[in-house]
Amino acid sequence: MRRFGLIGSLLTHSFSKKYFEEKFQREQITDCSYDLFELNSIEELTSLLKSNPDLVGLNVTIPYKESVLPFLHSVTVEAKQIGAVNCVKVENEKLVGYNTDAFGFETSLKNFVSQATNKSESVLKSASGDLGIFILGTGGSSKAVEFVLKKLNIPFVKVSREKKPDCISYKEVEQKMKPKNLFINTTPLGMFPKINAAPEIPYHLLSENDFLFDLIYNPAETDFLKCGHEKGSRIKNGLQMLELQAEKSWEIWNS
Repeated sequence: MRRFGLIGSLLTHSFSKKYFEEKFQREQITDCSYDLFELNSIEELTSLLKSNPDLVGLNVTIPYKESVLPFLHSVTVEAKQIGAVNCVKVENEKLVGYNTDAFGFETSLKNFVSQATNKSESVLKSASGDLGIFILGTGGSSKAVEFVLKKLNIPFVKVSREKKPDCISYKEVEQKMKPKNLFINTTPLGMFPKINAAPEIPYHLLSENDFLFDLIYNPAETDFLKCGHEKGSRIKNGLQMLELQAEKSWEIWNS
């Protein structure tokens, strides 16, 4: 029996176990299982692996996508560039880190833009300069989003609770907005069970010209997305991204 699992701090929100169990049943995979491992700190990873020698693959979620790095024997070039890992392959007692969030986000973003505008993702490059792109949050998930946008040569602004050399604060978003805007929420604000929260952007200025992409998938429509929907903005949650990154993880574990 090959075992896989997810490590994180609070995993009641996770779709991973259900997703992989349904996949195993659907594809008649009978020699695999998937479990959730809540860790109080990333230092518990070592003892987890010792007590579960049959673990061959792990997904990594909040808040350990960055802090897991020192525990890995190697990381892929892409994961190193991103600075965050959400997939670990255990091979010959060695831990190899990957980032499948970037693949999931890039594919899902392109689908979102093409479906919403009937145009390719090149519309995001905004040759006219009238599209503002904001990455909300600076955690591990934001690093994959940042990597993808840089890869696509798409300019963006990072937003944090406090102003930093490479980030503006939420109070400064309004003055940076353009006629059209794409807001990408990489924070856990609004995620189950604490659903009554949202990033503090100027929702009153949103219109049908704007796009809101939330990496959260539970609930399906966060307060962040609801506010955009009410203003006529085009919205998308993180479910497709998660499904894509999960399948990419499965591909890596079985390569």
